[in-house]
Amino acid sequence: MRLHHRLKEKVLESVSSVLPITVIVLILSITIAPLTPGALILFIFGAVLLILGMGFFTLGVDMSMIPMGEGIGVQMSKSKTILISLAVCLILGILITVAEPDLQVLANQVPAVPNPVLIFTVAAGVGIFLLLAEVRMLFQIPLSYTLVFFYAIIFLMAFCTPDSFVPVSFDSGGVTTGPVTVPFIMALGIGMASVRSDKNSNSDSFGLIALCSIGPVMAVLLLGIFYHPSETVYAPSEIAVIATTKDAAREFLTGIPHYAGEVTTALLPIILLFLVFQLLFRRFHRHQLLKIVSGLVYTYIGLILFLTGVNVGFMPAGQHIGAAIAQSPYKVLLIPIGMLIGYFIVKAEPAVLVLTKQVEEISNGSISQKSIEHSLSIGIALSVGIAMIRILTGISIMWFLIPGYLISLIMTFFVPQIFTGIAFDSGGVASGPMTATFLLPLAMGACEAVGGNILTDAFGIVAMVAMTPLCTIQLLGLSSRLKEHLPPRQPRAKEEVEDCILYFDAED
Repeated sequence: MRLHHRLKEKVLESVSSVLPITVIVLILSITIAPLTPGALILFIFGAVLLILGMGFFTLGVDMSMIPMGEGIGVQMSKSKTILISLAVCLILGILITVAEPDLQVLANQVPAVPNPVLIFTVAAGVGIFLLLAEVRMLFQIPLSYTLVFFYAIIFLMAFCTPDSFVPVSFDSGGVTTGPVTVPFIMALGIGMASVRSDKNSNSDSFGLIALCSIGPVMAVLLLGIFYHPSETVYAPSEIAVIATTKDAAREFLTGIPHYAGEVTTALLPIILLFLVFQLLFRRFHRHQLLKIVSGLVYTYIGLILFLTGVNVGFMPAGQHIGAAIAQSPYKVLLIPIGMLIGYFIVKAEPAVLVLTKQVEEISNGSISQKSIEHSLSIGIALSVGIAMIRILTGISIMWFLIPGYLISLIMTFFVPQIFTGIAFDSGGVASGPMTATFLLPLAMGACEAVGGNILTDAFGIVAMVAMTPLCTIQLLGLSSRLKEHLPPRQPRAKEEVEDCILYFDAED
């Protein structure tokens, strides 16, 4: 298939993903949450950039990030020196995390801790746990045991950390697994597992994102215990004054160079690492290299368009809608509206498209993209609904995180292992740029309007978005296991059917 045809297909896919959330916001803007003309223009322009960006990004990932990650993963698994593979995992985890755009955004919102301290703390957590993920695969340690062990430590640490720092710690686990890191790390896991031929190789290809999401939480909790931060304040972005469409276009044109710099910083470590890998092992041929380079260009363009669209166009709309609904006499509508937005917004996360496609391919179609997308949507809808309840009532996030993780960890012992890996990977994947730039401002706008504590009530929505899919996707796995044990329905014998027909005819 020609490249422009594939690009057209990807753009059409992104239209179907972005259109529902766009329609919901437009309906809200003419009913209970009217937007200013400027904010509405920014949102519409942002939606267009979002659609184009997702199209370019998903095509680019197919052509570049996935082959690169799988190639490095296969070569690492073939290496006779385990220490070299572990060192590569550590360095790779640190490099790609330092460059993750979402982490830079989070660091700017936590003034109590200097940016470099928070960024390198999180990066060290990801690097160490990517190394541990490689160890788990080498020694074939069940993912469920690993998750139970580390989450038990996390919740013990949470009780020793200042309350105001706990939501930031759990949010950091979500923002580190963004659109740059997810495709590469997932492909790395698939490559490492593909060398093995045992029955658990497909299951073990998932789970790297899950463990890489644990590392930052644990690292930032340690930072909170020993660094003694005095305050952690989130500074909401100022909404630009837009009088004409020319002003709106200027906002986007001003934003593009900034996000181009962020994407360059994010992709450069992966590209340099790949160049070193290629020079050492000569794994890819000339034709494959040209395809990868073309794919990197598409990925680069797509991420710039996507990040510009969501940051400039979606953030003001989310903040304004949250405040408008909370200030109305019908503030309880925050819960159903938030759930509706959550259900559809996950479909617009670029990394989600990558995950669902990888799941369908690895499972040979037995786990469909639609089933994973539906389970994810239900999970995010629940998480946003709970976040809105927290804003209206001020309930501590721990009342939801502890039972949620406890249920999800218990379920790991009853569902097929591949569903555990997918579920815990999806938690990190779902909490991407759309959560940070639309759902978080939505929660903060609502929290500010009702006079709540933004730090403890609004912050933490990323953590909730990362937690609920663990349950919904494992429920999908549990239902598939139960179906396997149900006896197949036996068709009625021909004679029985004829007797039934004769009986009903006689009754007539």
